[in-house]
Amino acid sequence: MKTSKLLMAGVAGGVTYFILGFLLYGLLLMDFFTKNATNDVSRGDGMVWWSLILGNLFVGFLLAYIFGQWASIKNFMGGLMGGAIVGFLFSGAIDFSMYGTSDLMNMTATISDILVGTIMFALTGGVVGLVLGMGKE
Repeated sequence: MKTSKLLMAGVAGGVTYFILGFLLYGLLLMDFFTKNATNDVSRGDGMVWWSLILGNLFVGFLLAYIFGQWASIKNFMGGLMGGAIVGFLFSGAIDFSMYGTSDLMNMTATISDILVGTIMFALTGGVVGLVLGMGKE
């Protein structure tokens, strides 16, 4: 797999994950997660945008590397399915670990966050798979 294709897929995935996060967490589900938080841990001085963007890019590159180097996923549906599996396992690991070690959100929000994470990873994986399959090998 060409490095340029992995870079394009990683960036496309990072941008997709960022947009989905804004739509799902920032707009549609903000009130739900606020009501199900057990402590207010939001940054008083606002978000650190460079860190948020970098984190989203890491997700895009994680999926691009897995799909491009190991799984040979090169289409939207393969990426959607692969992304859903990786997202479910990743989100479950993070959310249940956070639930077990901190007091950030209740169980309703924990389960919901795993579902939202799975959806976000699935759609991001679809975009990554699509980009990996574009053009010549």
